[in-house]
Amino acid sequence: MALERYGYAVSTAGDGLTGLELAREGRHDLLLLDVMLPGLDGIGLCRAVRETSLVPILMMSARGDSLDVVSGLEAGADDYVVKPVDTGVLVARIRSLLRRATFTPDRALDHGPGRAFDHGPDRAPDRAGDRGAGRGLGRGFGGEPERGPSSGPSAEPSAGHGPDDPPRSASGGAGDLVFGDLTIDTDGLEVRLAGEPVALAPTELRLLLEFAAHPGIVLDRQTLLRNVWDYGWDGDSRVVDLCVQRLRKKIGADRIETVRGFGYKLRR
Repeated sequence: MALERYGYAVSTAGDGLTGLELAREGRHDLLLLDVMLPGLDGIGLCRAVRETSLVPILMMSARGDSLDVVSGLEAGADDYVVKPVDTGVLVARIRSLLRRATFTPDRALDHGPGRAFDHGPDRAPDRAGDRGAGRGLGRGFGGEPERGPSSGPSAEPSAGHGPDDPPRSASGGAGDLVFGDLTIDTDGLEVRLAGEPVALAPTELRLLLEFAAHPGIVLDRQTLLRNVWDYGWDGDSRVVDLCVQRLRKKIGADRIETVRGFGYKLRR
């Protein structure tokens, strides 16, 4: 398989039910699902996986029509590609998804609305971006997040914050951001609503952190595609819209406001 030439260990399934059995083993870093699988189609498989796992999912469709795209994203897919797809493009999308699943939270709140995360050529490869499948990211955000090296005084927590900074918790952890009854722990990569944990897929969490870094500021869809999906080009804004829709279902429909003609913002 072409992906093996890029250093990935690949498991394959000829039908959706076999694919579901493999997915439930929980040992894969990412699932690549074709919409037109026999037995259980890719959308049904995606929906079944999402009942128990947050593993990144990339959908493939030969048609690329709106119904396939929207259905796949609504089922819980993180991104999609249309066949035939260049192998280099496919690998780039896979690496992007793996980065989202393993990004460090200290970078999530450290860039402006118009900038992408630093994944440029001078940066060392990400941990998941250059490893094969089979290490179980689908089991969730386990363990302590890896931190980058300290850069001196600027890495120390500030005693206060400006009016445009994300609201910090007065009683919780140093990394807690609080929006009413919504608490985002940027150190532990955990989200709580009214004290109860909220299970978010990697892309949903990264999107929420992007909004939390700029509360009350409207972020347009292309900015979100660059900063959250790592797109270096203009992408399909439906990916953003469907992920916002899924996020609203989990944290409250009125938490993220639509600013028609511009984008979205997180209410303070």
